[in-house]
Amino acid sequence: MGAEIRASGVSVRSLLVAAVTGLGLLLALSSPSEAAEERPGGSIVQLRGESGCLTDRSTAKRGCASVRALKTPGPFMGSRAIALTRSGEHLYVASSGSNAITIFQRNTRTGRLLQPAGEGGCVATRGNFGCAEAWGLAGPNSLALSPDGKFLYATSRNSSTVTVFRRDGDTGALTQLAGSRGCISGSGLPGCASAEALDGPDVIMTSPDGRNIYVGSFLGSALVIFERNRRNGTLSQATDGTGCLVNAPTEGCTTALGLGNPEGLAISGDGSSVFAATPGSNAVLAFSRNPTDGSLTQVGDGYGCISASEIAGCTEGREVSGANAVVVSPDDRDVYATSLISSSVTSFDRSLEYGGIYQLAGSIGCLVWLGAENCLPARGLRSPEGIAFSPDGLNAYVSAYGTGGLAILNRNPSTGGLVQKQAPWGCVSSSSTAGCASGRALTGTGAVAVSPNGRYVYATAAKANAITIFRRNLNGN
Repeated sequence: MGAEIRASGVSVRSLLVAAVTGLGLLLALSSPSEAAEERPGGSIVQLRGESGCLTDRSTAKRGCASVRALKTPGPFMGSRAIALTRSGEHLYVASSGSNAITIFQRNTRTGRLLQPAGEGGCVATRGNFGCAEAWGLAGPNSLALSPDGKFLYATSRNSSTVTVFRRDGDTGALTQLAGSRGCISGSGLPGCASAEALDGPDVIMTSPDGRNIYVGSFLGSALVIFERNRRNGTLSQATDGTGCLVNAPTEGCTTALGLGNPEGLAISGDGSSVFAATPGSNAVLAFSRNPTDGSLTQVGDGYGCISASEIAGCTEGREVSGANAVVVSPDDRDVYATSLISSSVTSFDRSLEYGGIYQLAGSIGCLVWLGAENCLPARGLRSPEGIAFSPDGLNAYVSAYGTGGLAILNRNPSTGGLVQKQAPWGCVSSSSTAGCASGRALTGTGAVAVSPNGRYVYATAAKANAITIFRRNLNGN
């Protein structure tokens, strides 16, 4: 009986999913006129005036504060372009167009951001914009902080690099490590250490124990694995084949299924599983992680690759075309992915026993912009990029690059299913999108993050050269 259950992807949670699907559909289709006057829990409202948006000084958008080195933050390929410290006192943004990392001090009570003057407010190539100088920072698109907050790591797609910065815990200022310790390149960049399969990196992530750094190499169709020295922050790559996983057989790396152009990465809170979203393979992948050396092994039996493409060894997935960001729920039970081409958010149950995933049955296995067969419809969800959860796991916030805004979803912890909030609280947009609340400076929304206390939501807007700030209602759901 147990084997039959595993093979068919059925579980007790799947039965619960089916039971609530009908209710979820009714909630998703509720009329905007039925929205309550008081804001529901998890809903967001943009801060007023200049507190609600900051734009690059070259843009000079009316009603937003002006800052330095914030061109194209969270680019089209950059769903993890925001890094928030655990204390919530500092926020970092990968600003691709400025070849810079922008630094903000954050008021933990009001959520407001302030850029420090001079070199304490940013690091940039050649020290442009009055920033501290950095090298190997061409088109930065993703950031990751070490668990102890002492180091910041950045990927840069144009230079095919990972750069390493020491962080001042008091001021938030960044200082790149000296010489080749501060820059690793897959393209032989002078002054940088070399790495295998590091070609056009798009996403970077730190393991919870701080032992490893994982990088999604978009152009290389690979996952690059670094061992991390927790004392000095430096990185090294194994040379025995475990230092990289690749889509096509490559000398010095291990082959894996469905690794076409990885653009999203996530790791479970217990550190035992790593998940990837790969638009080139239209897939969401699951790997088991070795806690000793950080090496990855793809989960078998179809639970390690869910794809909309016909890939031998993968399970068929619904609405995962162009899968580009992935996240694990705070309780470690579920995995969620955004898909650019499908304009969707898909939901997967994580098997704690096998480490793999399977898509939730019924319509709450997928939310799709304008709707799709056997999926729930969603407003303001055209071409989604990033996704982030509130610390309580009750809400997901999805950045929609095509819509120019955020979609706000409710999560049922018992079933793992997602349902969009009723209008107008289910989305916010800077365009005239039906059923969405109005927002400012949201064109080209890419990365999204929630503050550690769950009170504020931050999003980058690449086309608006901006970062936007929203207050989140903590009451109810």
